[in-house]
Amino acid sequence: MIKEAIFHRPKNNFAYAYDKDTLHIMLQTKKDDVVDVQLIAGDPYDWVDGTWQTTSSPMTKSGTTSLYDYWIIEIEPTFHRMRYGFKCSDEKETLYFTEGGFFSNKPTEIANYFCFPYLNNIDVFQAPDWVKDTVWYQIFPERFGNGDSSINPKGTLEWGSTVPTPSNFFGGDFQGVIDHLDHLVELGISGIYFTPIFKAYSNHKYDTIDYIEIDPQFGDKETFRRLVKECHKRGIRVMLDAVFNHSGFYFPAFQDLLENQEKSSYKDWFHLWEFPVVTEPKPNFDTFAFTSQMPKLNTENPEVKEYLLNVARYWVEEFDIDGWRLDVANEVDHAFWREFRKVVKAAKHDAYILGEIWHDSMPWLQGDQFDAVMNYPFTNSAIDFFAKDTISAQDFTDSIVKVLHMYPKNVNEVAFNLLDSHDTPRILTLANDNPERVKLLYLFQLSFIGSPCIYYGDEIGMAGGQDPGCRACMEWDESKQDRELFNYVKTLIAWRKEDPLVGNGGDFRFIHADVEKSYVVYEKSDEQRRLLFVLNNSDEEIEVSREQLSCGKTIHELAMEDGSVKKTSITLENSIQVDGLGFRVFEEIIG
Repeated sequence: MIKEAIFHRPKNNFAYAYDKDTLHIMLQTKKDDVVDVQLIAGDPYDWVDGTWQTTSSPMTKSGTTSLYDYWIIEIEPTFHRMRYGFKCSDEKETLYFTEGGFFSNKPTEIANYFCFPYLNNIDVFQAPDWVKDTVWYQIFPERFGNGDSSINPKGTLEWGSTVPTPSNFFGGDFQGVIDHLDHLVELGISGIYFTPIFKAYSNHKYDTIDYIEIDPQFGDKETFRRLVKECHKRGIRVMLDAVFNHSGFYFPAFQDLLENQEKSSYKDWFHLWEFPVVTEPKPNFDTFAFTSQMPKLNTENPEVKEYLLNVARYWVEEFDIDGWRLDVANEVDHAFWREFRKVVKAAKHDAYILGEIWHDSMPWLQGDQFDAVMNYPFTNSAIDFFAKDTISAQDFTDSIVKVLHMYPKNVNEVAFNLLDSHDTPRILTLANDNPERVKLLYLFQLSFIGSPCIYYGDEIGMAGGQDPGCRACMEWDESKQDRELFNYVKTLIAWRKEDPLVGNGGDFRFIHADVEKSYVVYEKSDEQRRLLFVLNNSDEEIEVSREQLSCGKTIHELAMEDGSVKKTSITLENSIQVDGLGFRVFEEIIG
């Protein structure tokens, strides 16, 4: 047995409270090394005649990569507390793995065992339930729809008349969003994520001038209030973008600093290196990236903290928004985010708090800061496999299994799963303008665990390279839209809503990854049913055996036809065929 590959850490993502009564315990072992794992567990105070009382329960293999197997068990400790260890067996030996190390025989000293001291309900990670069933739609307000030309900024260009640049304007506004809400309803969208809407200098609005004012090119507060109400009337939640890591160059506090230097009452609002403060030829203060147009705010300063927390509270209480997306969230101190959560949840207990973090984010997902992060590890893996075809099926499954075991299940269920955004090239461009690859991306995204997000225009086949190319005006001329793609995405979203197994109602597991022919088989399952997805990422037709599908002879095929999903009973003798860049989905009744 390869002992150095066996890993467990109490608390965190390897031992956590899934709900007020249930613990999830996980163990990592070397791939194909350990054949059986049993959880040895008991209440630390349960002793009979000087002997600690324990039970042994089998753990299930929840995923595997090229290096590791992952084992998991769901358990309900009778008195909400537990000491535990692992009985690991291969074909030659059995070892007991505990906090005290490895033992050939079951340890009798309870201090050797891992400890989950007590399942306190207040410590359970709790994100809003509604997020699990939400399909998001990201809108870049300047480029979605121009509904009120009377408020166009100076120099506004005709809608879609030229390519987007870092500085041009096309007059997108709130009225334009209201005018096109029916498009989102038809698609099946239940949440909108708006990039910043507050008064700013740029077209992207990430350089805030006033956090309490709407940018005049978008409308006024009453128009925004009407927009939120119209969204809510249609069952659509609204999430705004909070840029609290940095302000804009024209933020009054920063302008006062530049004018008054050491005498400015705002000199402690920023991270300054020296006086005089200068912006050219390069800034001598901390900024977002290296741009002097976005000075970093000092969120440890009590005045800054009070100002920003009031902003967070104001838009929830006054306009009934449903969530905050937090820009550059990993560069803001944890103490600030802990206070931010308390303020936002006090204003609206089921508000969604989403952090923009592009890497492993467990420190922010302990239940005291964010509800979720933008799931870029998922994004990168899906894009590299389905769109770019630059990684193998094994590399793809390895990365997704890693993503799934990076966080607790209740965190994964509300993860913000995007395929692209205003910060990345569009998926059609990443897929070399091949809509069949885009369809595979959407099928995987919408049948995965989490809360999926569609970037405006992707659903009708808009293309575009890196920022600013990905920020073109929404195409509203249906003759220029890919309506087949739109109807395909619409059907997938409806399917996800209608069948809980497609969304967060079932467990996800890869069944097979074929390196040579580049296809994957995965399942979504509960105690009664399995859905088997076969996605062919190659241009050639493939043949998949019943053994690789890991199913019985009598199954149902689920196919999308005429905007709905049709079920057909089939008898599977040996194998199935899947067209190049195609897919097939099957259902098997197991309970």
